[in-house]
Amino acid sequence: MRYQGVLKRYLRVLLKQPGDVLVRNLLIAFAVMISSSAALADYPEKSIRLVVPFATGGTSEIVARSVASSLSTSLGQSVYVDNKPGGAGNIAMEEVKRANPDGYTLMLGHVGTLAVNPALFGKKLPYDPNKDFAPVTLVAKVPNVIAVSEKSPYKTLADLVADAKKNPGKINYGSAGNGSAGHLAMEYFSSEAGIDLVHVPYKGSGPMLTDLIGGQIQATFNGLPSLMGQIKGGTLRPLAVGSADRSKVLPNVPTLSESGYKGFETSQWYGIIVPAGTPQPVIDRLQKEIAKGLKSKEDSKRMLEDGAVLVGDTPAQFGAFIKLEQNRWAKVVEKAKITVD
Repeated sequence: MRYQGVLKRYLRVLLKQPGDVLVRNLLIAFAVMISSSAALADYPEKSIRLVVPFATGGTSEIVARSVASSLSTSLGQSVYVDNKPGGAGNIAMEEVKRANPDGYTLMLGHVGTLAVNPALFGKKLPYDPNKDFAPVTLVAKVPNVIAVSEKSPYKTLADLVADAKKNPGKINYGSAGNGSAGHLAMEYFSSEAGIDLVHVPYKGSGPMLTDLIGGQIQATFNGLPSLMGQIKGGTLRPLAVGSADRSKVLPNVPTLSESGYKGFETSQWYGIIVPAGTPQPVIDRLQKEIAKGLKSKEDSKRMLEDGAVLVGDTPAQFGAFIKLEQNRWAKVVEKAKITVD
């Protein structure tokens, strides 16, 4: 990266000189080409920050730490996770959009911050997910799971729905925070099921799960990786998965579609994005290394064990996916009348 400043100064001098327009354009193209090559040759020269827009202890941290560990090895520089929770992810997104577009600040993009928040917040959103950021790659898709404490009287999803209909507004569910994927998923489901549940937002999945196990709240609709340890340990009981197909790590748990809500599907997804203006060679290098790590059984072991479906697509494919998800969630938010508490 150190050559870019010199090249930019040299380019400014060239542009002040009289001469044929074609020659000037050729000089510009040559300078840009050299600048891009230099950026890739030098990158990375220092530690890289991977910002996570949520608190520690949830699915986002599991995904981020897996990516950071893999990149640290392949790039030969430390990639560290920096949790910046608050404002349904908007605080971190606003901070990263202002970061230098040099490849040293990465962002863990999420279905909430990239696809749902534009519909939830509208013009109040402090960033434009399509203009302020550049996609790198979709890392993983994660099924949401409706779960209750092992001590809960609800043995099936039908039990939960039946009780909710008998006692509207008396059953609490927890999420990692207002505007989180778990909040949106349960509001979406409640609308489809015709039930009235009370949302209890927490500052992260960790404290929410503690209260769920302890019986202070009755249910959650959270990402599977954040629940898998408690499910394996026998303290949580999964009632249904929100993905279109059953999870390979929970083969005996039915999907919501199988449970009577045909066509219902809601999953979380996570990808890497960078501030707009980041050099394309740097984006391509990051995509290549992340995709390689996702194919490594050792680097992706934790995510696979927790039920994540790994992707590693191209920047263009991830960008197209984000726009499809924005359209889909705009319809969901409108239909379910979802609002941020």
